[in-house]
Amino acid sequence: MAETAGSTIRLYNTLTRAKAPFTPIDPDNVRLYVCGPTVYDYAHIGNARPVIVFDVLFRLLRHVYGEKHVSYVRNITDVEDKINARALRDYPELPLNEAIRAVTEKTAAQFQADALALGCLPPTHEPRATEHVAGMIAMINDLITRGHAYVATGDEGAEVLFDVGSMPDYGALSGRDLADQKAGARVAVADHKRDAADFVLWKQSGPNEPGWDADFGGTHIRGRPGWHIECSVMSAHHLGEVFDIHGGGIDLVFPHHENEIAQSRCAHGTATMANVWMHNGFLQVEGRKMSKSLGNFVTVHELLATEKFGGRAWPGEVLRLAMLMTHYREPIDFSVRRLEEAEALMARLWRRAGEAISNGTRQAVIDALSDDLNSVDAIHALNGLAGAPLRDALLFLGLPDAAPVGDVDLDAVQAAIDARLALIVDKNWAEADRIRDELLERGIQLKDGKDPDTGERVTTWEVRR
Repeated sequence: MAETAGSTIRLYNTLTRAKAPFTPIDPDNVRLYVCGPTVYDYAHIGNARPVIVFDVLFRLLRHVYGEKHVSYVRNITDVEDKINARALRDYPELPLNEAIRAVTEKTAAQFQADALALGCLPPTHEPRATEHVAGMIAMINDLITRGHAYVATGDEGAEVLFDVGSMPDYGALSGRDLADQKAGARVAVADHKRDAADFVLWKQSGPNEPGWDADFGGTHIRGRPGWHIECSVMSAHHLGEVFDIHGGGIDLVFPHHENEIAQSRCAHGTATMANVWMHNGFLQVEGRKMSKSLGNFVTVHELLATEKFGGRAWPGEVLRLAMLMTHYREPIDFSVRRLEEAEALMARLWRRAGEAISNGTRQAVIDALSDDLNSVDAIHALNGLAGAPLRDALLFLGLPDAAPVGDVDLDAVQAAIDARLALIVDKNWAEADRIRDELLERGIQLKDGKDPDTGERVTTWEVRR
């Protein structure tokens, strides 16, 4: 376990509305789950905030408990009506899961490339929803058996609904009282629902819609899962029925996270799903809510590679620093001015990091982050460092410790990796090592491993930070 010089991590818990010392269920297996993107399209800048915020938390937990003792799961949602429809249209000859994979391969790969460019470590596991449909069907049947879900038929056919009335403390995370919701309801309850708040676990697909075959309590429903059941199943599969921390954007508190809790607790018979719930604040762009209709909708890829925002492309480390300049729970106004301020600060830090003299230690940065990820104070602490300690602290924050040597071209990096693998097959070790060393000089570190199924050599890479 890493030395922390007395630092204790304190985290704000949305569930308790309080900040408290973090005590893991098992210090040898600290578990974190964060809702990832729906890969229908490229990730927008709002999607980037939780990716950066919880990467910082992942780094802090690894420091305190050891790299091998922290599991971080960030899912990819690839079950979504628009994705499903496109898969059926474009790849009718393929099984549904394969067709969805073909549709989302590019957007999922772009998201991973964006996360890498933003200085984020890869999560321990990055499951896709399509890989866990069988688990979703099993959990829904468990909920039916336990009396928390029921099959009903509405205007759009048969579906399985979660019975919120079966859970007395439903609404604890969001602070919504179910009785008050009923008293103030203005919309009539659909005939097939027991309560207006009942939500979909599984919905029927039409004859020309993609779907999976499933049986629920003796009723066959060819359909697809609701949104919330996906994360309940993927988190339980990788982290267990109860785990340490669940994170995501504040917009997910209700209904997504509230309904995750309901499903998971009722299916497993547990008092909680995750002990700590963390949520980052809203993001707006240039003082307004981000919207395609307002023309201020911008993807991470556009920020990194085009001139759409401020007439230029922005380096990943500048985007990351701009995010960290606001406390994660506060709303953030993402603007050209903020990026310019982050870029100027990054340049000043690099100048001091390059000094021969050393000043301070990174412990002040770690102490700030240990106080509910106070990245603002952590950045202030950087101002008191110079030389090697500053370089060390920058790397800890996921920021490069020196100005990068040229831009990272993803296609060029992959081409070099493919060429190196071919040289290794030919046992041309000298030339393969030359390519590896040249990439390292450009700040690209290669990692060789084996495919667990085939045993073949697999090479991944990351920006050296």
